[in-house]
Amino acid sequence: MKIRDFFGKFVSGYLWGHLLAMTFVVVALCFGVKYGLDVYTHHGQNIRVPKLEGMYYAKASLLLENEGLVIQVSDSGYNKKYPADVILAQNPLAGAAVKEGHVIYVTVNSASSPSLPIPDLIDNCSYREAEAKLLAMGFKLQPVKRIVGEKDWVYGIMSRGRRLSTGDYVSIDVPLTLIVGSGMYDDEDAIDYVSAETAEKNEDVDEFEEVKGPTEDNPMSSVISE
Repeated sequence: MKIRDFFGKFVSGYLWGHLLAMTFVVVALCFGVKYGLDVYTHHGQNIRVPKLEGMYYAKASLLLENEGLVIQVSDSGYNKKYPADVILAQNPLAGAAVKEGHVIYVTVNSASSPSLPIPDLIDNCSYREAEAKLLAMGFKLQPVKRIVGEKDWVYGIMSRGRRLSTGDYVSIDVPLTLIVGSGMYDDEDAIDYVSAETAEKNEDVDEFEEVKGPTEDNPMSSVISE
């Protein structure tokens, strides 16, 4: 191949046409990706999340649907101040900026208070430990009932006059009464301690009475001396 023919290929219209076509395709792809992603992700089109707390779930669901958002129940709770199916909490919070189609997670109020199992506290911990654990679980406590036993030791749990066992399910609205030791004991439980000196003295004492035989003056009589 001659040098003239070799360099002549670089100035041919066929080659430059292909180069221009490739350049156009690359530029079109760049613009397509940039603006296509903006359209797909709704760039610059933010939606403010409305306040849903205190609103019935059905109403909140309709409101979010009209806004282009999705509602989903993530948990349930109980607040006796509100009726059932009322939203207690939401995530994201009201006022947050989200994209269309974003999921809003809500916590819905239950129709009744939840029941929880009694933890392993009976004859297993002190009053302070039991009180802290039960309050953290949401239970309500009444004044303790004191019985004979080790001070501040939990001997039982009562609810509405019924003695509970570990694992029993009780509504958190039902108050509990802890049965706690008073630190005092019955007289029957008291132990009399005898010193060694007293014990030795008791051993020296003769528990038998001395009986003397009949005397010459009165052979029928006898004298009993201690």
